[in-house]
Amino acid sequence: MRLHKYFIILYLSVFLTNCGDTNASKQTGLAINLNTKSILLGDTLNLTISNPKKLNITDISYQLDGKPINKNTVLDHITLGEKSLTATVKYDDKTETLTKTLTVYNNVIPEYYSFEIVNTYPHDITSYTQGLEFYNGELYESTGQYKESKLRKVNFETGDVIKNINLDNKYFGEGLTVLNDKLYQLTWRAEKGFVYDVNTFEKQTTFSYGKSKEGWGICNDGKTLYKSDGTEKIWFLNPENLTETNHIEVYTEKGKIPSLNELEWIDGKIFANIYQRNGVVIINPKNGGVEGVIDFKPLKKLVTQHKELDVLNGIAYHPQRKTIFVTGKNWDKLFEVKIKKR
Repeated sequence: MRLHKYFIILYLSVFLTNCGDTNASKQTGLAINLNTKSILLGDTLNLTISNPKKLNITDISYQLDGKPINKNTVLDHITLGEKSLTATVKYDDKTETLTKTLTVYNNVIPEYYSFEIVNTYPHDITSYTQGLEFYNGELYESTGQYKESKLRKVNFETGDVIKNINLDNKYFGEGLTVLNDKLYQLTWRAEKGFVYDVNTFEKQTTFSYGKSKEGWGICNDGKTLYKSDGTEKIWFLNPENLTETNHIEVYTEKGKIPSLNELEWIDGKIFANIYQRNGVVIINPKNGGVEGVIDFKPLKKLVTQHKELDVLNGIAYHPQRKTIFVTGKNWDKLFEVKIKKR
C-alpha cells in the first residue's frame, strides 16, 4: 500500500511499541519472556521463563486470559488487543505465579477506500446526528445534545420528519438500531438505553449498561447487538436480556483505534465512524481487526458551512439499493454513496 493510501490509518491509530512490561519477581527474578517486540495475529508465542538465579524449575504452565495454552501456542483463533498472560512456575517445593500483559495486533494492512456520490438529499441542519439506520426501507435517526435529543422516522428523499419523539432533557441521545420490530436507542452518560416499538415509538423498556459505562453507537447482525462506548472496544449484547456477553478490541497492525462511534452492520462487517476523524473503519467482528478504511473527509466541504457544523456521524446501509447513506452532526445534506477500493 502506497503512503498516500495509508495516511488515514496513521492518523486514526494509537501506536503501541511494546508487549507489556516485564514483571519480574523481586524475590526470585523469574519473569516471562515473549522473545519478540510485537505480536501479530497468527504468530507463535515461543514463551520462555527468565531464571537468573538458576532455580530448580520442575514445572511451568501458561494461561492466556484464563485459558490454558502451551509455550508454542499459535495465535490464530483469538481476538485482538490486550491479553493477560500468566505463568505458574514450580521450583523446589514452591509455586510462583507470574503475569504479563501482551498486545495482539492485526496481521494485515487495511484496504483504503474512496467513495462515489450517487445522490444528495436534504437533511435537517439542526439534527446533531448520532444514529442512522434503514429498517424495512424506512430511515430512522437518533440525535443528541441535552434538551435537544430526538428519535425520528424520516423520509430520506425529502428530509420530512414522519414521526418524532423528544427525549427527556436529562438524556443525551446516541446510536440506534432496529431488530425484530424493536428499536434500541442509547444515551451517552446516563448508562441507560431504551427499547421502543418501531411502528409506534412506544417505549417498551429501559436497560442499563454493564462494563461499558457510556453509550455511543449500536448495530446488529440479526441476532446480536454490537455497542461502542467511545473506546477501542465493541461490546456484544444479548437482545433478549440486554446483558453484555463479550467484547472485541479494534486494532490495525500498528495499534488500537479509539473513539469508535456510530456503528453499522454491512455484509458481515461492522462499519464504525471514528469520532472527530471524518473517517470510517471496516471491522472484522470475529477478532476486531481493521480490514478497510474509508476517507469521507471531503464530504464536510459539500455541506453548508455554519458555526454549529460538526463532524461526520451517521452511516446507514440500504440493502435493496446496496448503497451507504452518510451525514454528520448539523449537516444539511444526506449523501448516498458507493465505496470503492483505491
